[in-house]
Amino acid sequence: MPYRITKPGGLLTLLLLSALLPRAGAQTTLPDTVPIRVDLRDEMGPLDPIWAWWGYDEPNYTYMKDGKKLLTEIAQLSKVPVYVRAHSLLVTGEGTYGLKWGSTNAYTEDENGNPVYDWTLVDSIFDTYVERGMKPFAQIGFMPEALSSKPDPYRHYWTPGASYEEIFTGWAYPPNDYEKWAELIYQWVTHCVERYGREEVESWYWEVWNEPNIGYWRGTTEEYIKLYDYSADAVKRALPTARIGGPETTGPGWDEAATFLRTFLDHTLTGTNYATGETGSPLDFITFHAKGNPKVVDGIVQMNMGAQLNDIDQGFEIVASYPELKDLPIIIGESDPEGCAACSEADYPHNAYRNGTMYAAYTAASFARKYDLAREHGVNLLGAVTWGFEFEEQPWYAGFRDMATNGVDKPVLNTFRMFGMMAPTRVAVDQEPLHYDARMIVEGSVREETDDVNALASKGDGSATVLVWNYHDNDELDVPATPVRVELSGFTEDGPALLTHYRIDQAHSNSYTLFKEMGKPQPPSAKQIAALEAAGQLDLYGSPEWVEVRNGRVTVELVLPRQGISLLRWEMN
Repeated sequence: MPYRITKPGGLLTLLLLSALLPRAGAQTTLPDTVPIRVDLRDEMGPLDPIWAWWGYDEPNYTYMKDGKKLLTEIAQLSKVPVYVRAHSLLVTGEGTYGLKWGSTNAYTEDENGNPVYDWTLVDSIFDTYVERGMKPFAQIGFMPEALSSKPDPYRHYWTPGASYEEIFTGWAYPPNDYEKWAELIYQWVTHCVERYGREEVESWYWEVWNEPNIGYWRGTTEEYIKLYDYSADAVKRALPTARIGGPETTGPGWDEAATFLRTFLDHTLTGTNYATGETGSPLDFITFHAKGNPKVVDGIVQMNMGAQLNDIDQGFEIVASYPELKDLPIIIGESDPEGCAACSEADYPHNAYRNGTMYAAYTAASFARKYDLAREHGVNLLGAVTWGFEFEEQPWYAGFRDMATNGVDKPVLNTFRMFGMMAPTRVAVDQEPLHYDARMIVEGSVREETDDVNALASKGDGSATVLVWNYHDNDELDVPATPVRVELSGFTEDGPALLTHYRIDQAHSNSYTLFKEMGKPQPPSAKQIAALEAAGQLDLYGSPEWVEVRNGRVTVELVLPRQGISLLRWEMN
């Protein structure tokens, strides 16, 4: 069938299937049809919303115009409360902000060295979440200037292209007084309970610091463990039922990070607590990060999903090796295609994947494999934080890792809209012959000639959903689209079912395509912005239609271009 997209302003564009095939002279034979078989009786347990977690470096963007708009959209796409993690919640400064920088002035000292607490800006951040039904994944960090053991220089002024080491200034150092630090945390949690109520704060997650095995922590491993002990004790004294965790290391696929994670976990079980003198330390959940590693090869961006999944695989393996900890929730505190959200495409060409559908398809394919790896290791995966928000005062589509640009949604946000529409119980997907699975991607990423065409499926009361993607590490769109046949069985009754088909590709749910057609205006006009906003929403692929379920079965044929995603949803009367 042809692709049909209606653009704002009444312009109707028809893109025939031939437009998705290679240029003249290239191979134009369609690949073989890929069968996707789903038996709704083959239940795998809850499809937990591990995707409903977001984070970002710049906390002050939270309560700015575009920040509030995006947070509203993120909250609305999810059936469950979304958790939000932000850096720099305790950094000194009068709300100053910049790339990879933010401040709240929560803690200063008077001329006699007495603490002065000011929760005004932290409250503005948390209020913005709570007002939208979201919840803080509250990061305890970074070091206030008055408590830093090396405060000068304190603020950085990093810009894309500069050395990353410029970031790690006075805020990254251990405290000069652990008792004052602990009292700060105690007062903060106490204030939150008074402001938001005990029951609300009990539903949050508190974590200590960020990536303490690299420059974000200018102390030793033991000094981080000491910081954790004092922080956890302070949180529990203020609210014994609060949930506290860590250590938010970088990816455990890196040996040094894996060693740090194990050292931390060993301490929580058998170490001497620096704050209390008792054995062990409170640990209600475990956190680490996972990142891919794209690069430019022969003039095109080549992703490395295998690197990200390897971090996750190694982290799960470490947690599973501790019988006492295996059932604890795991939160992948940052889970992304690469490591620097604030590194724009202009300075880092390998980040050119971010504006278009590659980021969207990568997200669909990678999240499905996170579920699979957790199941393989038998661990409790609670969440995987997407470290991508929005950036203020930047050019349109500058290639930052964000969900929206200047208030206009990018294709990747529509992948999360699809996740939010999935039914609650996961069911198995049978694909023969198998092209890729989680283990194959860990070992070799998605580099074969064949694309990764697969699906994530679920069912609810009288409904079924199948999310189908066509992904490849190489950002080459000038390749044949793939025919897909989705075969569902196991419906409990026959009769009509309403089929709704949503699509992300070059012509659907894609504001970037329209921006390029406009000539990449900087900035767009008011009329153009309205058109871009409409194009950034999730598109239907044709009108909903009634299909007949016979003998508990139904089949749908579709053609999916590379880096395209379809969400199919059936609803019975």
